[in-house]
Amino acid sequence: MRASKPWWWLLKKRLAIFDGGTCGAKMKPLPFMVVICTLMLFVVYRTTNYQYRQTEMESRLRPFFMLKDSGIPTTSLNALPRGIIEARSDLELKPLWSSDSSRKELNTPSSQCLLAIPVGIKQKRNVDRIVQKFLPENFTIVLFHYDGNVDGWWNLEWSKKAIHMVAFNQTKWWFAKRFLHPAVVSAYDYIFLWDEDLGVEHFCPRRYLEIVKAEGLEISQPALDPNSTGIHHRITIRQRSKKFHRRVYETRGSTKCSDASDGPPCAGFVEGMAPVFSRAAWHCSWHLIQSDLVHGWGMDMKLGYCAQGDRTKNVGVVDSEYIVHQSIQTLGGKSAKKTSIAGGSTKRHEVDVRLEVRRQSTSELQTFEDRWERAIKEDRYWVDPYKGSQRRRRRYSRRRHHKA
Repeated sequence: MRASKPWWWLLKKRLAIFDGGTCGAKMKPLPFMVVICTLMLFVVYRTTNYQYRQTEMESRLRPFFMLKDSGIPTTSLNALPRGIIEARSDLELKPLWSSDSSRKELNTPSSQCLLAIPVGIKQKRNVDRIVQKFLPENFTIVLFHYDGNVDGWWNLEWSKKAIHMVAFNQTKWWFAKRFLHPAVVSAYDYIFLWDEDLGVEHFCPRRYLEIVKAEGLEISQPALDPNSTGIHHRITIRQRSKKFHRRVYETRGSTKCSDASDGPPCAGFVEGMAPVFSRAAWHCSWHLIQSDLVHGWGMDMKLGYCAQGDRTKNVGVVDSEYIVHQSIQTLGGKSAKKTSIAGGSTKRHEVDVRLEVRRQSTSELQTFEDRWERAIKEDRYWVDPYKGSQRRRRRYSRRRHHKA
């Protein structure tokens, strides 16, 4: 039996034949190479498409496990059949036994939105007023107890249906990173991550959501009443004549906001006191929260990158449903007293805990900004979607300066 010839030898012979060596028919190799290239492109396309579908299936079926980020070997789940993994979860309470009432409760529509608030017992009355606004709209309520006092809330009727999480002196970003994983809250259309010191007399969750959905706002916040005591950016102030707004114009002060301004804090910006995220926006924002930092300073300037598109369109402030920011400082509590012994005598001096909190917040802000810049340099394939708009702003500024 004759040995089979290698494929490259047969291809070479075939090209020689088409070139007029054996058949006598003159045919250039170009058409044949076009056919070969077309077949190769088809194979590459099918392989790439298959890999894409496999990756999509992995992310859909296994959202709880971010193996690449956690350092866990990708083979750790190979012993499980894929169908056993339930991808979606929520924070709804489940009955321990089956009864007529529990079966009826299970048949009722589950909550579609979630309200999470860091709370201390001193703000109990105000938190109760906030929750009472959301309960008629069938929200799931989550309380982050930063003072450790859970027993003081049981006399509120709704408290036993809420989810209570306890950790001393932690911020809402610390809680949210550890307990609001995107897979755990994947059943909710919107996540409200609010502070406890907000007045809600002029706020209706149902009307707010109607506006957010109609305008396609992936990240939003209710506007602040002009009489609020904690206003840091003009874009968050309520504009009485509007239902909502996406940008602000400002000619005074160090921050100038014009038509050419399409970035924070002039456009595409909400503040961290009362943000509202869509499911997709929260999936991105959760990853933006740093695991080892606690205060979250600077993150609001980057939330526009999680807007699922153009931040100047998908991020906005709702004016018709507004709140009052009371700016009550609670983290750290009162100034602590330290005792030291020097030369046999005992001395006591007070430490301004609020000042220490601000120092750490400032330090973490610098850490976050350094990480952002480093991540940009290390990721060769990342393209800033707003880099072109930054160049346009500079050209706009130069034109205005030239005219002046």
